[in-house]
Amino acid sequence: MAKGNSFKSGSTGTGGARRAQSTTSSYTPKKTTHTFRKIDFTEGQQKVMKVLGLFLLITSGLFAVAFISYLFTWKADQSYIYITNGGWNTLFSSSEEVLDEALEIPVIENKLGKFGALLANQFIFEWFGVASFLFILILFVVGYRLLYLRALLPVGKTILYSLIAIIFTSLTLGFLQDFITDTPHILEGKFGYWTNQILTLQIGTAGVAGILIFVLLAALILIYNYDLKISFQSARSHKEEEYDEGEETDHDLDNERLDRPTATNSFIEDRSISGERIVQQPRAHAVEKDSLKQHQQENPTWEPELSTPKEKNTLRSEEQSGTISFDVVDTHTPEPTITAANEAEAIALSVEPDLSVEIEETEEEELALTVEAVKEEKAVEASDLVKQFGEYDPKLDLSGYQHPPLDLLKDYGTGKITINQQELEANKNKIVDTLRNYSIEIEHIKATIGPTVTLYEIIPKPGVRISRIKNLEDDIALSLAALGIRIIAPMPGKGTIGIEVPNSNPEMVSMRSVIATEKFQKTDMDLPIALGKTISNEVYIADLAKMPHLLVAGATGQGKSVGINAILTSLLYKKHPAELKFVLVDPKKVELSLFKKIERHFLAKLPGEDDAIITDTKKVINTLNSLCIEMDQRYDLLKNGHVRNLKEYNAKFVGRRLNPEEGHRFLPFIVLIVDEFADLMMTAGKEVETPIARLAQLARAVGIHLVIATQRPSVNIITGTIKANFPARLAFRVLSKVDSRTILDSGGADQLIGRGDMLLATGSELIRIQCAFVDTPEVDQVSDFIGGQRGYPSAHYLPEYVDENGEGSGLADFDLSDRDALFEDAARLIVMHQQGSTSLIQRKLKLGYNRAGRIIDQLEAAGIVGQFEGSKAREVLYPDEYSLEQYLETLR
Repeated sequence: MAKGNSFKSGSTGTGGARRAQSTTSSYTPKKTTHTFRKIDFTEGQQKVMKVLGLFLLITSGLFAVAFISYLFTWKADQSYIYITNGGWNTLFSSSEEVLDEALEIPVIENKLGKFGALLANQFIFEWFGVASFLFILILFVVGYRLLYLRALLPVGKTILYSLIAIIFTSLTLGFLQDFITDTPHILEGKFGYWTNQILTLQIGTAGVAGILIFVLLAALILIYNYDLKISFQSARSHKEEEYDEGEETDHDLDNERLDRPTATNSFIEDRSISGERIVQQPRAHAVEKDSLKQHQQENPTWEPELSTPKEKNTLRSEEQSGTISFDVVDTHTPEPTITAANEAEAIALSVEPDLSVEIEETEEEELALTVEAVKEEKAVEASDLVKQFGEYDPKLDLSGYQHPPLDLLKDYGTGKITINQQELEANKNKIVDTLRNYSIEIEHIKATIGPTVTLYEIIPKPGVRISRIKNLEDDIALSLAALGIRIIAPMPGKGTIGIEVPNSNPEMVSMRSVIATEKFQKTDMDLPIALGKTISNEVYIADLAKMPHLLVAGATGQGKSVGINAILTSLLYKKHPAELKFVLVDPKKVELSLFKKIERHFLAKLPGEDDAIITDTKKVINTLNSLCIEMDQRYDLLKNGHVRNLKEYNAKFVGRRLNPEEGHRFLPFIVLIVDEFADLMMTAGKEVETPIARLAQLARAVGIHLVIATQRPSVNIITGTIKANFPARLAFRVLSKVDSRTILDSGGADQLIGRGDMLLATGSELIRIQCAFVDTPEVDQVSDFIGGQRGYPSAHYLPEYVDENGEGSGLADFDLSDRDALFEDAARLIVMHQQGSTSLIQRKLKLGYNRAGRIIDQLEAAGIVGQFEGSKAREVLYPDEYSLEQYLETLR
């Protein structure tokens, strides 16, 4: 039995030809033109576009006249421009006004007059040189498009390619200018000339040439897909490849000719079992085939046809044109007689016995079971989330937040160093004379002037011992009659000895002059703090994240509180509220009270506390222990996120590679600032020292940093445990060398002059800095500006802490693990309705009175609702659901 046989009514050659003709179709792509005519412009819009197009066309012609004329009259035109100091100021001046100003104006030879000379000089000489002619092309193409509403050239590509060509041509001609020195600068313009001069100073002539060649080749590749492939094959192998390609082309044409059905052949092709080899009957036996065809018409028999996918489409088209298809039982097929008259015919007929085998295998293939491929769902990856939603933006909650402007800060003094030559010369002579009195000769002396101190660097003659100069510190101070003489012997990294002498007229360093610098505005530090200016009058900016903790000490009235305000102000000017939180501890209660206005933006506190600025010693202990809990929780998040520090963790979270449903969240930096540490150590002692030491040892990697300030730098306040974990120490003026060694492990702080003069110790290096001054009204204005903006519903909540005595901030009365399953739902219900009653929980959650009463007691113990007030409803202590969710997150 054979399947797929077809009975064709009227299967003659003419019918086949007619059928083939009916199933042939062709498609010619419609040519599209870019035009504005299909856009339905209003009549007014069309008028405006035509007028604008006409204006641009005429302007391009005027530009061409001015530019071409300038190429021949540029000397006279430039003489006019230079004499009139730019020329544009006399554009609309009359001849009488020019004479009144006593200006001898030369004759203008440009064909477009004064305006043409100024215009051409501006474009060609001042800007891009002869490449400016491409501006004419841009104006003409745009004007033509608007006037005739059709594109002479693609407008977008014309503008883009023209601008690229203008810049490249100007740079290339400027590069060639170095080799052709007598060429006027009108070829490349000032842009090309000075750009090449700058690039040549940075990367040299060869580097500029390499950049130009790269830009040229890159443009050819991007625009024309230029092929830079170099063939190393010989001509013979190239010819062989062409010959092979020719053979393959001929073979493909033969296959196509065999596959194409014709109207004059009833039997065209036979396919082998593999389906690849094709045998065609020779045309010489057409007569015998015609006789066989006539015999088949007289005695009809059915020959099976093997349908290939290509033929199935033909059968389908034939069915549509009237062909009837059905199954036929093949009972008898006469075998054709093979004669030896023609060898080619025998070869052709010998393939026919293989046809039955092919049909059998085809039947088996058609009856085979087809298994549908299993569709697997694609897992959602982080890159897919980023493409769909973009990166996580922690600033989105306060997207309208604005950093404080510089106008809120005052600029004290001129900000420039005034050099008093007489003072410098007098100090130099006194230093040299003092050293000569002790038989110490000097080869060279150099002065570096700072805001408050001048550094004199001396190089003694060979054979002079450094210790002799260092021992003369008091004698030099006596001869100079100055306070705060400090000798640095030797200078770190230099072969000199430094003598620091205070200036007679010190210059104040304002906070505005430091923050306004490009060094601070463009810094990429995580926590930049602008401390002030060094002896060399350079702005000094340190990264608190790399310090990672700072110990500040100094006597009373030497600028310690101003330094704390400078640190806070610089961080407020640089960071967003989502990136930074402060924990402020102020035992004196008045130093940091100005920052209370920024509570909803930058401050963090314990849940249930009223004031974010901590002044009570007991609350300080709870806050420090809470920070330790926060540190441990952050380390757990870093461990689960497979990262090592806060920066890597936040980068991974922003890239949506951490799941918030698993507890991950964006972690801001937390800076703990203690204004008077000595008072805490006296009242609490070990209870404060232990969490401070833990935080100093471990909290660096999770973004918690400490700034500890004290005015009593004694060993019982700044203990060895604390000093070991504070590598960065900032010392203002102290009263004794013992205190200086306690802070810095070396002397020098006792020789400072006060009023913000300080030493910063970072490892083994001591840097003398004049602290930036920020006054109380300035801090108040900055706080008002930030506090006046929209902030978070409340301050950032730290984890809850309960001490050993059960005293905490609200959770001592019940166990967190023993709370009701509907505790959080009840809390959300209470806050949403702002009504803390047991009956509300009963009605909404459909609970009994006893269970609802237990839940309300747990809510009271947790600090969510207030105490029982008789018949009145309990007070709800959380104003909205956002602050409640933050609090509940700390309880989980």
